[in-house]
Amino acid sequence: MSAALQTLADGVSLKGNLASIGYGLAAIGPGVGVGIIFGNGTQALARQPEAAGLIRANQILGFVLCEALALIGLVMGFVYAS
Repeated sequence: MSAALQTLADGVSLKGNLASIGYGLAAIGPGVGVGIIFGNGTQALARQPEAAGLIRANQILGFVLCEALALIGLVMGFVYAS
């Protein structure tokens, strides 16, 4: 771990229940993002069914990026707790 990240990790101490509260808060953003992605994707499919392949591919890419944010939030609780 680099010196700057170690200094940041030393300054932040998430312990026990506080880490789970932090992850819960970090999961709100990706949850909202996934809802927006699939809601708008459904509208787009209803308006233009012939573009289903392209729309579905973009939905999957957006879903993956949102879920990556949720996983980063989960891992940060463990990184800063040690």
